[in-house]
This record gives sequence, C-alpha cells and structure tokens, in this order.
Amino acid sequence: MGKFVVKPASEGMTFNLFANNGQVICRASQVYASEATCMNGVESVRKNCKSKVEDQTVADYAKLKNPKYEIFMDKNGEKYYFRLKAMNGEIIAVSQGYAGKDSCKNGIESVGKNAPDATVVKEDE
Repeated sequence: MGKFVVKPASEGMTFNLFANNGQVICRASQVYASEATCMNGVESVRKNCKSKVEDQTVADYAKLKNPKYEIFMDKNGEKYYFRLKAMNGEIIAVSQGYAGKDSCKNGIESVGKNAPDATVVKEDE
C-alpha cells in the first residue's frame, strides 16, 4: 500500500504519493494554503485515480471528458509526463519526467493501485 506524505511547503502545504518501494509516483500540482485544502487535494486524487487516459502524444488523439489523466511530452520532446485532472478540469497531481511512454503509463497505473488505500503521513518541516 502506498502513502501520501503531507508536508509544509513555502506558503502552505503540499503532498507526494509514494509507492511501496519508496518512489514518488506523483505530487500535488500546487501549494495549498492550508492543511485542510491539501487534504482535499489528497481526497481528490483518491476519488479520481481510476480515470481514463488521454494520450496527447499521438496525432488526432481523442479528447476525453474530465476527470482524466493526460500524457504529454515536455517542450523539448525528451520526456513523458502525466497530470491528473479532476471533474472541474483542475490539475490535482503531476508526475516526474519519464524517458519512455510505457514507464509513464506504469506511473498512472501505480497511482490507480496505490492512491485509494494509501495512508496519510503528516511531516513537519
């Protein structure tokens, strides 16, 4: 089972979702003003983690309704990333950069497996 680590950040709170192996799967897309709003972000990831995937790296990709994951490449075309969007279209979680698309897809799958039952650990500075 994974874990969400909620911790202080400059000007508020943020979170990371960790897999069982200790690797960060995704992180909050923003710094939240309070612990309560950060926890709302964690709950939104849990609620939306089983969403469909919109692969924006292929020509003429099908645009899906929110909630959804979006796979995209960085501006240099070197790394793949994903972001998870909530029903309202807000980005709630973002990934690290991946060298390959399959690794990026595995990251999405890992969010879906780990987020629903992940424990929440609160860290001090």
